[in-house]
Amino acid sequence: MNREVFITCAVTGAGDTVGKHPNVPITPKQIAEASIEAAKAGAAIAHIHVRDPETGKAARSVHLYREVVDRIRSADVDVVINLTAGMGGDVVFGAGENPLPLDAAGTDMVGPNERLAHVEQLLPEICTLDCGTMNFALGDYVMTNTPSTLRAMARKVQALGVRPELEVFDTGHLVFVKQLIAEKLIDDPCMIQLCMGIAYGAPDDPLTLIALVNQLPPGAVFSAFSIGRNQIPYAAMAALAGGNARVGLEDNLFLDRGVFASNGQLVERAASILTNMGARVLTPQEAREKLKLRKRG
Repeated sequence: MNREVFITCAVTGAGDTVGKHPNVPITPKQIAEASIEAAKAGAAIAHIHVRDPETGKAARSVHLYREVVDRIRSADVDVVINLTAGMGGDVVFGAGENPLPLDAAGTDMVGPNERLAHVEQLLPEICTLDCGTMNFALGDYVMTNTPSTLRAMARKVQALGVRPELEVFDTGHLVFVKQLIAEKLIDDPCMIQLCMGIAYGAPDDPLTLIALVNQLPPGAVFSAFSIGRNQIPYAAMAALAGGNARVGLEDNLFLDRGVFASNGQLVERAASILTNMGARVLTPQEAREKLKLRKRG
């Protein structure tokens, strides 16, 4: 068991959750406030996506990220900023017998440099790299991350001095993590997020989690989470497996059955569980030291 746990709060995500919860953060101000709320509740790290303020749909505009980051950095609360770099890898095929042309409304594919434009300009302490391509539950949508794209992104992130959080959705993704390490594109300590319970990825049963943990590269610092109602139990599961915890509205909208959550409430619940298990929840500065991060801003 890990007895010194940092909590990451994924405050909004890119999924179609806006109409499913009355207070999913949408605007840069709301996303920044949600990150600050999570930090006050005990989160060391805020994992951040941005959304189009008018539609609530996922976005990747640098000016939106800039406003979020500026608001957080000017606040009187410390939190490690973790920006997604997963946007720009979305492919939606045409349905049935007509896979081509691609669905232009849902497809958003750009090169490595454009996917990292906000990271290069804002220099967060952490950004994510989704370490493989995967089918998702939504019809003909594919999350697309080719080996050459990921190598280019890892190389650039390394040069920027930003710590990549390597998102692992299944066993093959972990194989590619080890390849990046072998190619010296990942600096120590390797930071891994085990993303469990997502359709067509690794299921969130304990045996699958432990199987992944047993295959982690030596010295890796890892977190684990599950989506939906298993998010809160996974705060305990992750610590028992030797890792750190992630909660937040990106992955789960409810505090209890039928009760909508806020990001702060989810962090508080996770922190309470971990504390009652005998673990200590790390501060942002302690998480920085554990991950050897370069503080920005």
